[in-house]
Amino acid sequence: MNTDYLVNILLLMLSAVLVENYIFSKFLGVCPFLGVSDKPDTALGMGFAVMFVMTISSAATWAVYYGILVPFHLEYLETIAFILIIAALVQFIEMFLKKFIPALYGALGIYLPLITTNCAVLGAALLNIQNGYDFIESLAYGFASAAGFTLAIVIFAGVRMRISFADPPKVFRGIPIAMVAAGLIAMAFSGFSGMSF
Repeated sequence: MNTDYLVNILLLMLSAVLVENYIFSKFLGVCPFLGVSDKPDTALGMGFAVMFVMTISSAATWAVYYGILVPFHLEYLETIAFILIIAALVQFIEMFLKKFIPALYGALGIYLPLITTNCAVLGAALLNIQNGYDFIESLAYGFASAAGFTLAIVIFAGVRMRISFADPPKVFRGIPIAMVAAGLIAMAFSGFSGMSF
């Protein structure tokens, strides 16, 4: 691997975390972002679960696409194949957490199986193919996108925790103040959009 390739990989990853953040720029994966961001430790657990699924699914979907679908001219089945791969990975994580980390399994609740239909995970797999990334780029993009998702959900959980100690006007309590906070964080992240890699 030459240094230009490594620099391109690092720039791709930095762009995926900050500039093209799945939550604040692409607005993908917002359901767990709002649902599991009550406490930073739960948000971090969800972020790690998404990170594992998104990284492994990026590699697996790339391999299935170029190893099976393209040679047999079955590219039109990519969405179905990718969803099946993601669902299998989520089942694996669910079984692992239930057996070894039951507290986190209980805290994530319904949002853990929803990773299967999380548009951020499927979006990363589809964007890897659409952007023509090779295997290493797909792996890096999947990991960095998930790291950006984790960063966003943990920051938001910290903000929500601070908001819980505040005394906003009655009409802003609960979801309204959370949406205002999410909008302000998204505006802060939009400052990275001026960066060109």
